[in-house]
Amino acid sequence: MECTIKWLDGMSFVAETGTGHMVTMDGAPEAGGRNLAPRPMELMLAGAGGCTAFDVVLILKRGRHDVRGCTVRLEAERADTDPKVFTRIRFIYTVSGRKLKRESVERAIHLSAEKYCSASIMLGKTAEISHELELIEAD
Repeated sequence: MECTIKWLDGMSFVAETGTGHMVTMDGAPEAGGRNLAPRPMELMLAGAGGCTAFDVVLILKRGRHDVRGCTVRLEAERADTDPKVFTRIRFIYTVSGRKLKRESVERAIHLSAEKYCSASIMLGKTAEISHELELIEAD
């Protein structure tokens, strides 16, 4: 895996991934940025959310569960001093489907958290991580 980051101007940067996708990043105005794009740490948090959502949907689909929707909201706290690592992250899952069993969805979340989601497992080295689930019956 690889990624190249190029400084544009001010505190704006563009990342080009090894698969050829591009993502822009910018800083807060008080740090010289123009607030035009996500901060790098926001992208780390988004990556962890995307990673676990991917896992949960894939695990449920492979188990032939009728999953219809999956949203993961993350709430994070950071250290007050440098390096301002994440110290606490709350993953809040809203999963919808037809006749989904809470135990099956909780198992998928647990497997993601403990085995498959590299991003959240890595962030768990500095942050206390918690998971919550809201299960919704779909029409």
